[in-house]
Amino acid sequence: MAGSIPPAPEFGEPIAIEAAPEVLNFLARRRSASAMALHAPGPSEDELADLLRLAARVPDHGKLSPWRFVILRGEAKAAFAARIAPLAADQANPTKATAAMRKLTTPPLAIAVISRPVPHEVPEWEQVMSAGAVCTQLLLAASAMGYGANWITDWYSFDQRALDILGVAGNEKVAGFLYIGTSAEQPQERVRPDIAAITSEWAD
Repeated sequence: MAGSIPPAPEFGEPIAIEAAPEVLNFLARRRSASAMALHAPGPSEDELADLLRLAARVPDHGKLSPWRFVILRGEAKAAFAARIAPLAADQANPTKATAAMRKLTTPPLAIAVISRPVPHEVPEWEQVMSAGAVCTQLLLAASAMGYGANWITDWYSFDQRALDILGVAGNEKVAGFLYIGTSAEQPQERVRPDIAAITSEWAD
């Protein structure tokens, strides 16, 4: 896996804006790994701390930190999965819902990103998008460390009983489960959108 990352800058420290071709190269080839191909080893304690610190370096209008993290791993993750597994029978497609549990049980690490917008002049939508940015940054950081990673919201991200078990409050929502581990396979490139078809230039 990748080596340690630089320490966080001190508050008020000038941060240079510099070209980073290696980052562009990484983004040009970034690809999510299948959650069911993720196995141990997962990130170490130090790597996990780095991942969370990097994930929090996202645009956050008002500096509200309108998101939080819930770590699931080891016996605790297995216990969470066991408690929500019976709820799969009540989903619209119980067979599919039961199969989806493997995305949770297989990877060694799951990080639930919880969106928690607060009453503020900053619009709630901006706060929710910031939580989405956290998921993206976490996905990128894990991939940059050399781990396989996947951002998933499955039925247990929306079933209120599962949310209660996870400890999600009434004003909160799951922005995503980030599954991280060592990928047993190399993901293949998928179809990408036609940029020209979804891009326009405004003119008066």
